[in-house]
Amino acid sequence: MTQKRDTANYGAAEVWVQLSRAHMVVQNKIENALKAAKLPPLAWYDILLELDRLGAGGGRAYEVQARLLLPQYGLSRLLERLEKARYVSRKKSAEDGRGKLIFITAEGKKVRLEMWEIYRAALRSAIDDKLPETGKKPLMALLAQLQ
Repeated sequence: MTQKRDTANYGAAEVWVQLSRAHMVVQNKIENALKAAKLPPLAWYDILLELDRLGAGGGRAYEVQARLLLPQYGLSRLLERLEKARYVSRKKSAEDGRGKLIFITAEGKKVRLEMWEIYRAALRSAIDDKLPETGKKPLMALLAQLQ
């Protein structure tokens, strides 16, 4: 016989597990869609987006890191891969000559837009197709309370 849970008494651990599972399912759907389209992984998209948002002046690695909340070593490795793929470029800062500024290249902008089309479709499939419109606003409000 299956035991029923009293859903009114879920604790923090159960909520965390559900949030983590939902995140994993959606992220895997996006990653798989990008891979099927022969596009780079989602982490690349996030960096390219932030560099694009920084504009023509580019930014330093710590600025990108703060926006993404990535550890420095993880960002360094990703930036190396993005530079090797010619999606970003690095140039010495005119201000101090020691630091480097990171810029998104034209090729990086192009691939970011291609990735966004796949990313957006995967989000719609994973979220819009599963949640009714009337459920999204309350969910957003609940999740905002955790921030």
